Amino acid sequence: MTGTAAIHARGEPRPAAPPSDDLTEVELTWVEKRIENWIRFGREVSEQVLDRRRRVLRFAPDSVFAFVRWVANDYGTIASHIDVLRTTRAGEPQQTVPFVRPGGDILLKVEGWPKVERVLQMIDAIEATGIDPSDVSPDHWRHVHNRMVAGEQPRPYTVQLHKAFLLRRRVGS
Repeated sequence: MTGTAAIHARGEPRPAAPPSDDLTEVELTWVEKRIENWIRFGREVSEQVLDRRRRVLRFAPDSVFAFVRWVANDYGTIASHIDVLRTTRAGEPQQTVPFVRPGGDILLKVEGWPKVERVLQMIDAIEATGIDPSDVSPDHWRHVHNRMVAGEQPRPYTVQLHKAFLLRRRVGS
């Protein structure tokens, strides 16, 4: 790749990758009906295929993405998780997450298939409004996390909330 942006798997141009020491790497694995680690949303800047079952995606600093991990055995699901993370810059505080190097700012962390499924439905609802979930306010993902931990229903993310977030971000920069 010399001088031109790569084309994203979804047909969108990829931005030029920042220096590799600032990238966050996520290792994805797919062993059908056993291990499924995938990205639900996010804008990776590069991809490396390790073998037919594994690949590594790299994300620029301050990117937001959802990482789903699911594991099963002969008797059914053993574990399921979804994490919404904001990538950090070198030297910034971060939390560790399996398969994410070096780590990130965890905005939402949910375990157990019923809760994971609810978050996936919320992501679908955000996309149905025409908003890319990776552009959603980080505060919304924290809100969803906190409400789910408390056993309460999170507020939906609306176009009006998104416009307010974009205005706040523009004024703050």
